[in-house]
Amino acid sequence: MDLFITSNGELSRKDNTLIFQNEKVKKVFPINNINSIYAYGEISINSKLLNFLSKLEIPIYFFNYYGFYSGIFSPKQQKVSGKLLIEQVNHYTNSLKRLEIAKEIVFGSIHNMRKTLMQYNLNEESEEIIKFNESPCNTINQLFGIEANAKKFYYKCFNKILNDENFKFIKRVRQDPDNFINCLISFGNSLLYTTALSEIFKTQLNPTISYLHEPFERRYSLNLDIADIFKPLIVDRIIFSLINQKMINEKHFDKNLDYCYLNEEGRKIFLKEYDKKLNTTLKYPRLNRKVSYRYMLRLEAYKLIKHLLNEEKYNSFKIYW
Repeated sequence: MDLFITSNGELSRKDNTLIFQNEKVKKVFPINNINSIYAYGEISINSKLLNFLSKLEIPIYFFNYYGFYSGIFSPKQQKVSGKLLIEQVNHYTNSLKRLEIAKEIVFGSIHNMRKTLMQYNLNEESEEIIKFNESPCNTINQLFGIEANAKKFYYKCFNKILNDENFKFIKRVRQDPDNFINCLISFGNSLLYTTALSEIFKTQLNPTISYLHEPFERRYSLNLDIADIFKPLIVDRIIFSLINQKMINEKHFDKNLDYCYLNEEGRKIFLKEYDKKLNTTLKYPRLNRKVSYRYMLRLEAYKLIKHLLNEEKYNSFKIYW
């Protein structure tokens, strides 16, 4: 499980448990159940706790007042491979090798957008969006154009899925979100980026070397690649459920910030559904057993490793149901 902290307080260690407390509450969490910690409130921590979390390879993700990612405490990387690092760099610097991986990421993302549209009986639209996967593409810049056009078409379909007039979607605005939908998308994507990063940390991959997104000087980027494949299946479907099932509404947004950011109650609702979705298990064809959405993110990293080491061609996850 992930530990989501939405209030201000102190986080500390006692034996093999974590304790969060403030003036109102005191909660104890067994450490063996925790994958990652998400701090949405202002929390006090000490070096004793950080050393403990580092030993157990548990990261802490910090989010700002608006609920968006601002930084990370990352345990020392335990799993390293010089050979794999060389191949990661080689596949980035070689334009053909990079394009091959980046294409598969975008094609997987578009396929999963299509399946999401089909989930809501938008069959005509689903046939239109898959055509983007047939577009000729010889450079990363051309691929960016295909991805952008596919997402633009996909987002236009949201109003056909959402059944609440208060949640009309006009266009995608990232910084800063300008309406309810953009807020939910940005909040959910930020969560998925950190979850993908946590799963990459459990492999030998270097999260700073990516193929679709450009590597950044002060930011991880491989997690952005992997998250793109799963956004339609995790983030978008959560948003559709929250709105169509009336679980979230105008009162869950901060009116002092033009309703463009979730308030604490709204974040709690979203985080609860996000955690539930990550732990949902589905049959994974190649393994012939059920795995969680969270573990699917790690499997994506493992598949990429096999490709980089020339053991098996990379095929991004494409939902089949």
